[in-house]
Amino acid sequence: MGNLNHFFGAILGNSGYVRNRELEFSLKNIPRTELAQQIEATLNIVISTLDQLSEDDLAKEYPIEPLGYKMTTEYFLIHLFGHLGYHLGQINFHRRLLDVE
Repeated sequence: MGNLNHFFGAILGNSGYVRNRELEFSLKNIPRTELAQQIEATLNIVISTLDQLSEDDLAKEYPIEPLGYKMTTEYFLIHLFGHLGYHLGQINFHRRLLDVE
């Protein structure tokens, strides 16, 4: 959720989100209801940000260089889509491990 809140919300949507990447990877035992609320809030940020973007915005240069080089906003959003898919695969793998009896 941190990268989506940062790269969508803060960078493209001017949400004011401040990322604490170290904390993202160290938090443990987050209550399920709180996690679900955070996921829902992140989804809302992504949707509201995407709703604000025009085709011209997608063709513009992404405001920062998170991959170390200049790219269009559209290019970086496609990268984020693939990155999210990677993490969803990890989540599904761990879910299957927990389902084993």
